[in-house]
Amino acid sequence: MTIDIEVGGTRRAIDVHRENDRWVVTVEGRRVVADVADAGGRWSVIVGQESYEVSFEPGGSGEHVVHVNGHAVPLSIIDPRTAFSSRGRDRGVDDGGPAAIVAPMPGRVVKVLVKQGDLVAARQPLVVVEAMKMENELRAPRAGTVIEVRVSEGMSVDPHMVLMMLE
Repeated sequence: MTIDIEVGGTRRAIDVHRENDRWVVTVEGRRVVADVADAGGRWSVIVGQESYEVSFEPGGSGEHVVHVNGHAVPLSIIDPRTAFSSRGRDRGVDDGGPAAIVAPMPGRVVKVLVKQGDLVAARQPLVVVEAMKMENELRAPRAGTVIEVRVSEGMSVDPHMVLMMLE
C-alpha cells in the first residue's frame, strides 16, 4: 500500500507492505525492514538495532500527530481523492488555472456547502458525497473562488464527474 504524507511542508510517498512477519517501508527509494508489536495502544518498532515507541493521535481531515519516543511529529495523510481535484496539475504544483472538484466514486450528493461566488480557504469542505454508506467530505485543494457548482443535494454522481470548479 502506498500512502502520501506531508511532514514539515514536504510531501512524500511511502510504500508499506508485509513480508512474512515483518513490515517493509520504502521512502524515497530507501528500504527499511521493521519488526512491529502492539504494546497496548502504542507500537514497539524495531529497525535494525534501534527501538522506537510509536503512537498516533488522530485528528480531523487527515491531520495527525505521531509520537516517536515522546517527540510529537505533526503530519498529514494526503487523501488520494485530491489527485482528481487538480485537472492539468501535477501533485501539488499549482499552475493558477481552474481546479475541478470531482467525485472520487459513484454516489449521491448529501450536502453542497458552498455556492457560486463564494471565497474558500485551502482544505475548506465544499461538498459531501455519500458512497458505499460512507460520507466523503470533498475539500478545496487551495484557496480560491467557486466559479461553478454543477450539482445539487440528492443528485447521483458518477466517478470523476466534475462537481464544481474553483478559480
